[in-house]
Amino acid sequence: MTGTSSGIVAGLVAVSVGTVGILAYRADATVPASLRTPSASASPSVAVTKAPRDRRHPTALPADSGKGERVVYSVDDDRVWLVNDHNRVTRTFGVRPGGVDPVPGSYWVTSRSNAITGSDGLPVEHVVRFTQVNGVTVGFSAATRNQSPDPGAPHTGAIRETRPDGEAMWQFATIGVPVVVIR
Repeated sequence: MTGTSSGIVAGLVAVSVGTVGILAYRADATVPASLRTPSASASPSVAVTKAPRDRRHPTALPADSGKGERVVYSVDDDRVWLVNDHNRVTRTFGVRPGGVDPVPGSYWVTSRSNAITGSDGLPVEHVVRFTQVNGVTVGFSAATRNQSPDPGAPHTGAIRETRPDGEAMWQFATIGVPVVVIR
């Protein structure tokens, strides 16, 4: 390649990268606030106070936990509800939280992994991630073996489920499905 053609290619690459940057900025600027991923400092769209519970039915879906298809996770009750688009609970189950709790608010499933080694050193499956807290990724997963986490492992955002519950979460919570975190 001659010096002139190398300069032309370099110029085209620079223009392309600049154009992509401008388009990305415009796309980000036009995303409605309701669809943006909340940060720890963002005001959650779900009340931070504890959602009302039915004392006679402790596993009933809490009032004020959103509308439509969603995963509802109560950090105080260590419970998950899978809610279909008709606002009906298809499954509810208890979970074992990690050392890092997500801030109450609305999130979306951002990534998934079928099988990995968790940050606590245990092999896990059906990992469904939805946020980060101080650099710690938070999500649901099921340990593939019945064993306790390494006591020397770092604080994790792993919300552990049984394998059957993890399979149900995996089938339900695909990329973009809302996750509503309540107290």
